Amino acid sequence: MTKHKIVLIEDEEDIADLITLQADMFGYRCLHAADGLNGFDLAAKEKPDVVILDLMLPGQNGLDVCRKMKADSRLKQVPIIMISAKSEETDVVLGLELGADDYVTKPFSPRVLFSRVKAVLRRHDAQDEATPQVSFGEFTIDVEKYLVKKRDKAIQLTLSEFGILHKLAGHPGKVLTRNQLLDALANDEAYVVDRNIDVHIAALRKKLGPSFDYIETVRGVGYRFKDE
Repeated sequence: MTKHKIVLIEDEEDIADLITLQADMFGYRCLHAADGLNGFDLAAKEKPDVVILDLMLPGQNGLDVCRKMKADSRLKQVPIIMISAKSEETDVVLGLELGADDYVTKPFSPRVLFSRVKAVLRRHDAQDEATPQVSFGEFTIDVEKYLVKKRDKAIQLTLSEFGILHKLAGHPGKVLTRNQLLDALANDEAYVVDRNIDVHIAALRKKLGPSFDYIETVRGVGYRFKDE
């Protein structure tokens, strides 16, 4: 079986060595670049299955690399996982809105990082498989009927609540910022601001009941739907 290929763009040698070693142990082939410019060129040359991208890089920072990749026809479909320090929260939000798929905060365990790699690759492989229904646990979203059921009982949601739930459930494991979730709001919203999302999430949790624990709050960033 051909190994999935990772391009790692990371300037800290110790972290790069650890990720490269662990990638091999988890069954991936990892290629490394130590700065943003060479990292972009390496990704363009190798066309990897996923890029692990540090935010703070010499020459060209991770946000600029992310922006260039998403603007490049050869690379725009390649998933990106950002790695960042906790102090870079604002940059993480911007990176996700530029098109990055996920992020991991330093310090991190290799097991956590490669569980995210696995989830991103699985989502990427399945992204074209549209389905009129999404099921998780005892809940079902019927996209065509704008209906959510718990077992066989219909739950009344507003269009905005339904749109947010559907968008989150359609990207399990992926962190979505509040601004990204704004796109799922119905057009009848009187005041469209990112904090509307928090109100809708709270309403969803209340309406769907205590057994609904699928939406995780990612502090300072947004929300993630649990990847079963």
